[in-house]
Amino acid sequence: MNAYDILKERGFIAQVTYEDDLRKAFDEGMVTFYTGFDPTADSLHIGHYIPIMAMAHLQRAGHKPIALMGGGTGMIGDPSGKSDLRKVLTVADIDHNVECFKKQMSRFLDFDPAKENCAVIANNAEWLRSLKYIDFLRDVGALFSVNRMLTAECYKQRLERGLTFLEFNYMLMQSYDFLELNHRYGCILQTGGDDQWSNMLSGADLIRRKDQKPAFALTFKLLLTHDGRKMGKTEKGALWLDANKCSPYDFYQYWRNVDDADVEKCLGLLTFLPMDEVRRLGALQGSEINEAKRVLAFEVTKLIHGEEEATKAQQAAEALFGGAGMGENIPTMEISEADLAADARLISWMTRAGMTKSNGEARKAVQQGGVSVNGEKIADADFAFTAEMLSGEGALVKKGKKSFQRFVKA
Repeated sequence: MNAYDILKERGFIAQVTYEDDLRKAFDEGMVTFYTGFDPTADSLHIGHYIPIMAMAHLQRAGHKPIALMGGGTGMIGDPSGKSDLRKVLTVADIDHNVECFKKQMSRFLDFDPAKENCAVIANNAEWLRSLKYIDFLRDVGALFSVNRMLTAECYKQRLERGLTFLEFNYMLMQSYDFLELNHRYGCILQTGGDDQWSNMLSGADLIRRKDQKPAFALTFKLLLTHDGRKMGKTEKGALWLDANKCSPYDFYQYWRNVDDADVEKCLGLLTFLPMDEVRRLGALQGSEINEAKRVLAFEVTKLIHGEEEATKAQQAAEALFGGAGMGENIPTMEISEADLAADARLISWMTRAGMTKSNGEARKAVQQGGVSVNGEKIADADFAFTAEMLSGEGALVKKGKKSFQRFVKA
């Protein structure tokens, strides 16, 4: 099957330029393509996952991926979808984050240099940080129309509140990335989230106008629920791909609890399961849909954290929700004697464990009757752990129906 049709069947594609020509290019040989990642944090999150999965599918079909790290553009900040000026990171921050991204991507992409279509990690800091401004304005800026740029969705929202000249340059920088990758690697396709459509169109247009060569843009659908809400947020915050920021158990539970109407879409986008199996699982009804949710949660967690961690997370969830006791794989936090003596309050430890964002939120949850310890509902917001309570299997704290944390004596 043509690589383009693989992505289309699995539900990835939102918009594309020159669709027939791109499909033909995939048929005729290896296509070198790239996706950009701005290293604004030290971990990828679920918003990056769809582009990475698409890269993996294209590489498996014989094409060559470039993961472009925004070591240069990250110093500006992409205004797309943002209402405020983003924090400008230091060079040291950006370089550290780039290294973290590289490590996480190796789970999905094959970087073996012995293979012709091996994945490549590039960093636009190589050409953007040393760019000569006058030369850039003359060679690239002259090909951009300000009037046309101002019609782009990525600028419209910011114009009302104020758009800095720094951010206004982002489209030119991203377009120049595509041109540079085309010259260095023969890259003819840029892929990414649909919120990048305006920037990507400009990049493909720059290559066609400056070099009179074919270039394409292909965007992927954003990960939204069936009713249009953005997926990837938990009670503890963003759904990070780093186990230190989001535990494999919490990650597993997020996908185990997606809405029935979103299961088939997520299976197609977020796993490598054959589409016949995706459709079979997606067609399950009533209580049988839980089988599909278990498969989804396990497969996605396995891809991010490995099969061992996925198995542990699944066993922990089944132990908790199946009434089989605590189980050894339940998320656990150790409390030392010194820490217990300093602050033994339940609400403090709920916040430290990430069950709530603040002590105030934890207090409110207790007062509303939504917190229990070892199966007994807690009514006192000043409830405190004791050393005896944390001995043995410890104290299992439950908030609501789906948030669990075990606390044990260190």
